[in-house]
Amino acid sequence: MAGGSFFALLDDIVFLTKVAASKTAPVLGDDLAVNAQSLSGDIKPERELPVVWAVAKGSFLNKAIVVPIALALSFFLPFLIQPLLMLGGLFLCYEGSEKLLHLFKKSAHHEALLAAVQDENVSLLEFEKEKIKDAIKMDTVLSAEIIVIALGSIQDQTMMMQFIVLSIIAVIMTVGVYGLVGLFVKLDDIALHIIRNEIKKRATGFKYLFGKGLLSLATQLMSLLSFVGMVACLLIGGEILSHGLPFLGHYVDSLNISNNAFKTLLSLSFNAVLGFCAGLIVVSLIKVSSKLLHNKA
Repeated sequence: MAGGSFFALLDDIVFLTKVAASKTAPVLGDDLAVNAQSLSGDIKPERELPVVWAVAKGSFLNKAIVVPIALALSFFLPFLIQPLLMLGGLFLCYEGSEKLLHLFKKSAHHEALLAAVQDENVSLLEFEKEKIKDAIKMDTVLSAEIIVIALGSIQDQTMMMQFIVLSIIAVIMTVGVYGLVGLFVKLDDIALHIIRNEIKKRATGFKYLFGKGLLSLATQLMSLLSFVGMVACLLIGGEILSHGLPFLGHYVDSLNISNNAFKTLLSLSFNAVLGFCAGLIVVSLIKVSSKLLHNKA
């Protein structure tokens, strides 16, 4: 009986973890895209993995703080979970909309970082610390969003089950994201190593062509990840808002559409448009507030 209970508990944990992971997958895509993009380039190749590891340690610490806070809120102030989800959704909408608006422009902060690394008075160590600090700040928000969304999908479970599932999600998400980030930021170095070795051998066969293809893939991958992250932000942000606002959430469901594939596509499009509109409002409010504060100063 004890063995049967253990395996039943294990099945429940696996099932609930899958449910929570499926809910957080879009945010995970954004987390991966944001980190891969922010930690690639502008750093010496030999320092890329140490920098990724430093951010990964910060991410583990973030989740170690966020998980107990989320559980405490779920137990003592459960009514705050939905408003926090809505705020997180608005943040994702803001991120996605800002990326869409500046799709072909580098942010002012990124330009400042590039200028800093080119400044002889700024050491590479200080530059790395700045990159790590900025990446951990972004991870703090995304980690909180992942944990709150995961918690929202298992809120009817016991406190112990919530703790186990959230802990598993936190570890898997962090290892998965930063493991892939580490691979992505080293792809171009791996490709260059293959190409250089083949050139030394005066060979232009399969390995040389593979190296060139890998280099091209590494170059395009960051742009693709950035685009995927942007779309994921808008979709999941819009979905959170539509679920939190019933009059919006039931709009697509109320339409008499028999084709399930078309209805799903329409729902995704609705969420993306809603996410962009909400994000655009937040972007506008931040810009207006920034101008007002600047004028007062």
